Amino acid sequence: MANVFKQEHPKGLYLLFFVEMWERFSYYGMRALIVLYMVQSLMFSTQKAGTIYGLYTGFVYLTPLIGGFLADRYFGQRKCITAGAVLMSAGLFTLAFAPKTLFLFALFLMVLANGCFKSNISSVLGLLYGNDNNRKDSAFTVFYMGINLGAFLSPLICVSIAVKFGFEYGFAAAGCGMLIGLIVYKLYENKLLGDKGLKPLKVKQEDTVKDGSVQNLFALVILMLFTIPFWICFEQAGSSLTLFAEYQTDRSFLGHEIPAGYFQSLNPLFIITLAPLMSLLWEFLREKSCEPSSVTKFAIALFLMSLAYLVMTIAGSQAGEVSALWLAGVYFIMTISELCLSPIGLSLVSKLAPKKYLSLTMGCWFLTSFFGNGLAGFLGGKYEEVSHGKLFAAFGILSFSAFILLLFCIPYVNKIMKNQK
Repeated sequence: MANVFKQEHPKGLYLLFFVEMWERFSYYGMRALIVLYMVQSLMFSTQKAGTIYGLYTGFVYLTPLIGGFLADRYFGQRKCITAGAVLMSAGLFTLAFAPKTLFLFALFLMVLANGCFKSNISSVLGLLYGNDNNRKDSAFTVFYMGINLGAFLSPLICVSIAVKFGFEYGFAAAGCGMLIGLIVYKLYENKLLGDKGLKPLKVKQEDTVKDGSVQNLFALVILMLFTIPFWICFEQAGSSLTLFAEYQTDRSFLGHEIPAGYFQSLNPLFIITLAPLMSLLWEFLREKSCEPSSVTKFAIALFLMSLAYLVMTIAGSQAGEVSALWLAGVYFIMTISELCLSPIGLSLVSKLAPKKYLSLTMGCWFLTSFFGNGLAGFLGGKYEEVSHGKLFAAFGILSFSAFILLLFCIPYVNKIMKNQK
């Protein structure tokens, strides 16, 4: 941890850390409840719930492309962040207190919210550091821990409230979290962020094509394609893995039954624990001149994801309920996989994207999650139609096949990225 924080950072980093923490609190609190809410309260089939979940989480990652374009061209990132926080709160309170007939409208508001918020807050963080790529890597590690602190707390709090008082109050708790983030952001944004992201960035046209930026963008596109199978597998956490936790996992502990939604806190808990260790590992390997390139880290991520689903294939093939340790082990492996890909990708985009189109390029990065999440929901919806062992084996084969293909691409991508770490 000391290695991450020993560098001095602008105070704006910690404001963005705090706001992102609460935004992720609201999103993951809702995500931990939404599939079970559709099945148990709205009485949807698991196929219908999985499809809606996939479409929702998919569009959550499509709209940042639009939000990034609007920020770069017209409004600046900061206004879009404010709009996103307002819309997110409105969507969650609609989900909590409005008639159930407005369920899809509430999801629509939250999709718009993520479009305004997601790519732009990451872009403002990149703008705080300019061309200081060494501190930027450290900053995104800190920022990523904020994401996962919110993701860790929200299932525990929102699920506990939902179990005791009802789904609606769990959604309301998530909405309150976003309101806290919005209030703090508006109180301190001018003081701590200065003019960063306040207006669209004016960059001369020639600046967008110099220094091999076209080649770097092409390398980013290749890597983005390989993140799609990663997100298909990773986003089973909110669909098939949640259903597995609910219906095929022994959740008894000290005489009490652990709510299925609690398992979604394992991934962010492991992130908070392992992120500093991974940072130390990369630093140690860098000092020994043997740190893997960013592309190689992506390949490692895909291999580990296939390993996680090998474990799930074994667990899913067993009759009756299985120990919760199976899911805990899977989330542990998936977390290491995520740390090899997600924060690395965010940092790469901030380094390689043309400044004039920073938020738009960041939106393109999240666009891969649109395809990944959409397919994840569709495939997760097959949970009751095929044997669980076969379903999880399919995800393992998908990620391993992507791993093998990426191995062949590593030398080429490293070359066109000019060995950018």
